[in-house]
Formats: sequence, C-alpha cells, structure tokens
Amino acid sequence: MQDSTTDFRKLWSEIGVDLDLHDQLMAGLDRVFTHTHLWQKDRPASMSLFDKAFHDSHAGRVAEIAAYRAKGGKSVGTFCIYVPDEIALAAGVLPIPLCGGSGWAVDHADRMFPRDICPLVRSTFGMSFSNTCPYKKLKDFAVGETTCDAKKKAWDLLGFLSLEIPQKKNIIDRQLWLSEVERFRGEMEKLSGRAVTAEALASSIRLVNNKRRLLQRINGFRKLDEPPISGLDALLVSQAALNMDVEAFNAAAGVLVAELEERASKGVSAYSMPGPRVLFAGSPSPMGFAKTHYVVESSGLRIVADESCTGMRYFRDLVDEGASSLEDMISAIADRYFSIDCACFSPNMERMDNVAALLPEYRVQGVIHGILQYCHGYDIEAKALDKVLSAAGVPSLKIVADYGEQDEEQIRVRVEAFRELLAVGGGITTG
Repeated sequence: MQDSTTDFRKLWSEIGVDLDLHDQLMAGLDRVFTHTHLWQKDRPASMSLFDKAFHDSHAGRVAEIAAYRAKGGKSVGTFCIYVPDEIALAAGVLPIPLCGGSGWAVDHADRMFPRDICPLVRSTFGMSFSNTCPYKKLKDFAVGETTCDAKKKAWDLLGFLSLEIPQKKNIIDRQLWLSEVERFRGEMEKLSGRAVTAEALASSIRLVNNKRRLLQRINGFRKLDEPPISGLDALLVSQAALNMDVEAFNAAAGVLVAELEERASKGVSAYSMPGPRVLFAGSPSPMGFAKTHYVVESSGLRIVADESCTGMRYFRDLVDEGASSLEDMISAIADRYFSIDCACFSPNMERMDNVAALLPEYRVQGVIHGILQYCHGYDIEAKALDKVLSAAGVPSLKIVADYGEQDEEQIRVRVEAFRELLAVGGGITTG
C-alpha cells in the first residue's frame, strides 16, 4: 500500500497486527481499489485527498489514533451511524468506525459465526479474529446497536455494549431512544474521566454539522445535468468521512467543493459518456466495498444519489444548533439520530417519503436496490419501496451481493439489461 507502508510496520507490530496476513489484506484492498476506482478518466484532481484517506485508513490514521491515546486520550469502536459522534467527541473520545468492507477477511470469521449471515459482520470480525485490524487494540470501548439480529447477537457473543434502537417511532419509542443517548453520554464520561459540558457539546455539534453540510454540498452537484463527480467518488468521500479526523475531512472536503464549483461552472462532467440517472438504495457500502457501484457505473449508468447509511442517511439531517442548555442539546441530538430511516423500523413510511422526494429532485430514471446478502430488512423492504417507485413510474433493479468479486460479470449482465430498459422507458423489474 504505497511506499509509506514500511514506515508503519513497527507500529502495526506493536499493536499486535499479524504482519504477514496484514500484507495479504492490504494487497487485496489495493488491488480492488485500483480496479473499482482508478479506471475513471475524468476524476476531480482533489479526489487524490480521498484516495490517500483510503490508503491511510490502516496507516496514517492509525498513527494519529495511537498518538492521541499515548497522550491519555480514549477511543471508542462503533459499527453504525446511530452512535452519536458529537457526544463522544465532546467527552474527548475518538469514535472509530469498525465496519469491514473486505471480502478477504470474511472466511476468518467462520470459527465464531455462521456463514449465512451478513458479510459486513463476517468481514468486521474476520479482520479482528485474524489480527489484521489495526483498530482492534486502539479502542478502549466498543458500542453496538440493535439494527439487525446478526449484529445484536454478535454484541451478545462478544460482550459489547449495545444501544437499543427502537423499532417504531411513537412517543414512547422516542423516550426510550433519549434514555439510550443519555446512557451513551454516561459511558463516554466514564471512559474519558471528563464531563460533557454544554460548551464542548455545542462545539462538537457545530463541527459534525459542518461535515454534514460539506457532504450535502458535494452531493448537491450530482443534481446537475453533467455531474462533476461520479457516484463512485461520492461514495468514497462518504466512506472517508466516517474514518478521517473530522477537521481533516472538513478541510479536504472544502478543497473538493471549490474544485466541483469550478468544474460545474465550466460544464466539466465526471462521465465521458451519457447514461441513465439512477438512485442507489439500500444497504451500506463500508470502506473497501464499492463493487456494485463499480459495476453500475462502468456499465454506463450514472449513480446520482445514494440512499444508504454511507450516503444520504448519514448526512441528510443536521442537529439543531439552537439549543443552549446541555439537556436541550442532548435532546436535539436524540431527535436528529431518531430521524434516520433505517429498515429496522416498522412501519418505515419516513423512508418511503424520503425516497419519493429524491426522485424528482435528482431526476432519477431508475433505482438500484443494492442489498448485502442476508440483509433481510432492506431486502424485504425493497418490495414496499417498489410500490412507491411504481406509482412514480420509476423502474428498479434489485442486486443482492456479498463482498466477493466472483459475481461481477453476472451482475453486469443484469445491469446492462436494466440500462437498455431505461433507455427505452421500460417498466419495473425486480429480482
């Protein structure tokens, strides 16, 4: 992974990484990244900042976290966008996303977990069990959540704290969620030995909101007739946002926004050929996994919006910055995270309404349901979403896939057929 790899081997060794297996993992990630991203000819120059963030996720970022902890700082491993980063940061705790996106690591989880569960869970813990995840020894605490049964049972098995995500959105559910946010604050204060103050929380709210605003601006360029950034690169930016230091990300995103403004003013497109505009909807695509996006865009379609936890679900809503008391800020944070329209909710009319609003806003011609294998919530909910799409006259294609590369060409055949269907204005297709 770039020439600087050797500079970090001592650090990896010190934190217990299996260097031989880690070399295999890094070689695989580098090869996949080259395959999925670097074929694009018209990328913004400042995407190099996010390419670097991808390569630094096991290198420079690890060194930053290690240095922070060496000075007495604490860190918390997280697995879901429901964990309130603002509270952790206000307590002086660095949140570290632990979701794996590598197919290489999946088999290493099989000694603990069954094979027929979500590849995200298997990849994440496969990296841990194989001692190839450098964050394994850099976290002081891990917090899960109850968004799906596979995750929930994994937290039980491994003894992690789990935040209770309500399954409905009634008043009593909001009260439960507020109590969980309060509990998380208590855990972070206990971990860091530092009380969360109103001043610190207001600062972290502004910081994280600024990150969301930058992501909103970057993704707003995708509404244009000729988007200056591709769906693949917009995904990479969102993936980097989850992993990078917030201030470092905001600085890099500001550079990208300025370049996208210039490209847009000149009509510079990220795409060399015209193609149908599609929305990607469904399961998240953590860093290292961009297979479906790659197949879709290299087959001539343009992903102009992402409705996922590594897309709009992550940055769509802001925390209200009008609160002044600590209690009101905690309540505002709870409200913001409660608005996330995860498929764990039933019924989930918020998601239906949000997708319906995106269709005209981004002039969507078709929808790709990108579903991780065994992700039953989004897989089943695709049926309900298809009713909304059918009413709007928007065709859809459901792609269920894992992290492996062996099915790329099978997916491509279906995507190319879908592209032809969109070209002639065809009807709904699923499966």
